[in-house]
Amino acid sequence: MARQIQAFMLPITVTGFIPLLLISTTNTLNTGWGLPPPIHLLPILLGLALIAGGLWLMIMTIRMFITIGKGTLAPWDPTRRLVVVGIYRYVRNPMISGVCAVVLGEAILFGSVPVLIWALIVIAVNLVYIPLSEEPGLRQRFGADYDEYMHNVPRWIPRLSPWIPPNS
Repeated sequence: MARQIQAFMLPITVTGFIPLLLISTTNTLNTGWGLPPPIHLLPILLGLALIAGGLWLMIMTIRMFITIGKGTLAPWDPTRRLVVVGIYRYVRNPMISGVCAVVLGEAILFGSVPVLIWALIVIAVNLVYIPLSEEPGLRQRFGADYDEYMHNVPRWIPRLSPWIPPNS
């Protein structure tokens, strides 16, 4: 159980602690963006929708990592099995999509430019990290199974229909 709690620290830091720190130290809270009623509800609703969708993706993928992958999202405790079920049949990186959605949602909800800059940094880091570090590690751990998965399931933009692995 301790390893699962430790694994949650990275997404909690990225989506919670850092945005909270940015908002509190820069005094950039601008919920509703100063728009007149009822238009001021649009950024609030959009931000809440992105946060809710992102949290749903994060929780769902973390649960799959633990129950199906027999590991966590943490690099020090990676999955022991390749997870190719559920949302992973449509897109290879739903966890990062969830994290990015939450941080973008926070930037929109709170009207915070520093949080928006943080969201762009998170996106940029993952655009570089995943293909240069994470994917080679997955190819090394899972071999031909990951190569086939990578060939059939896109990294960021979901497929319209689920990919069914040939040995399912």
